[in-house]
Amino acid sequence: MPEFRLYNTLTRRVEPFAPADGHTVRMYTCGPTVYNPAHLGNFRTFLFEDLLRRTFRLAGWGVEQVMNLTDVDDKIIRKAQATGQQILQVTEPFTALFHQDRRYLRIEDAERYPKATEHIPEMIALVERLVANGVAYVADDGSIYFAIDKFADYGKLSQLDKREVRSGARVAQDDYAKENAQDFALWKAAKPEDEATGAAWDSPWGRGRPGWHLECSAMAMKYLGETFDLHAGGIDLIFPHHEDEIAQSEAATGVQFARCWCHGEFLLTDGAKMAKRVGNVSNVVGMREAGISGTAYRHFVFSAHYRKQLNLGEDSLEQSRAAVNRVGAFARRLAQATGGTEALAAAATSAERAFLDALFDDLNAPEAMAALFTFITDANRELDAGGADTAALARARAAFRLMDGVLDLVPEQEVEDGLAAWVEERIAARRAARERRDWAAADAARDELTARGILIEDGPDGTRWRKG
Repeated sequence: MPEFRLYNTLTRRVEPFAPADGHTVRMYTCGPTVYNPAHLGNFRTFLFEDLLRRTFRLAGWGVEQVMNLTDVDDKIIRKAQATGQQILQVTEPFTALFHQDRRYLRIEDAERYPKATEHIPEMIALVERLVANGVAYVADDGSIYFAIDKFADYGKLSQLDKREVRSGARVAQDDYAKENAQDFALWKAAKPEDEATGAAWDSPWGRGRPGWHLECSAMAMKYLGETFDLHAGGIDLIFPHHEDEIAQSEAATGVQFARCWCHGEFLLTDGAKMAKRVGNVSNVVGMREAGISGTAYRHFVFSAHYRKQLNLGEDSLEQSRAAVNRVGAFARRLAQATGGTEALAAAATSAERAFLDALFDDLNAPEAMAALFTFITDANRELDAGGADTAALARARAAFRLMDGVLDLVPEQEVEDGLAAWVEERIAARRAARERRDWAAADAARDELTARGILIEDGPDGTRWRKG
């Protein structure tokens, strides 16, 4: 395996990356604020993180991913107040929709999805540490602010010019402007609308609710420890959110918060940043209603490097749909093939090497996809030529399985067709083994089927199968 290298926003360099314990990558990824459907720009970030975790496993590491769900903030409270609901009545349907959309895009499950409202005691405990350490103070209304002039490294992630920092000027709101560099709220004294919508909790400073930045620090450290391997998110979170996370976490613990920071660039729609406020939002529900598969959006996202802006033009997804249909057709052909050639095996080995080199070089998805499509072209040529080399065919299938196991581009129907072809091939292999009385080989074939959740039943008319 090549050395895995990743761009670290903290150092502004592509550098070697490995988990601190050599075994499991502990990573925290900022999740959605669940008051509206997540838009395709959000999902570009979540897909880059999905590619990251799959590549980590390719490198032989385990993954412990925590993705928070922000279910209390100003926007949620305003929506709850406007609709006469409690905040959880607002957030629960959109939490369910997020997971539905995520699965449509084949984004793997994180190991944990903690909710802010379920971790209030941890947040209060973190604020207490900051007050005790003299880096936070209580304002007249009972709100608690972090004093940025008490943290010498403030600005190290965003490389903020310290002359821009106006310590003592307070930022209380959750809707932060990029130019704000001021003391930020850790804990906000409750207002009537907070109480009315179920967004207030008891604390040593009176009734209140957490600030946005506080949520992530408390949940990250609860599940991943005071220092963990990787913190990822969209580039718009570098300042102030991630900058403030570092400040409050390291000021509390005295140790490094995240060893590496990784950020994905914006999705643009015909040249404009995708955002709710500019009215050009597209979401997964709309994409699904238009008949566009999750695999087409995966292909589109992976067509650009995660650190490059990506433009969603009028025909972008149509082009990606055609590309994944090509992948699907190849998957079906490869599953149905009966043999190959030495050149097919050589093409598989070459493609796999190029694929790994690309992904291990700062997650270069466009180059990885190029390796896949070059392999499809080369493999189709060799399959056209015929050949009876079953070992070469097995090598080609293994290479394709490795590449698609990371990119996950085979359309759903092709997945079903490919599975059916594979099952029939394994049943035939089992039947042949039984006819030559090779019971070990027959049992091994059945075990392969069982491992894929396939149940088989032998009868007078042959062997039937079904998904378990």
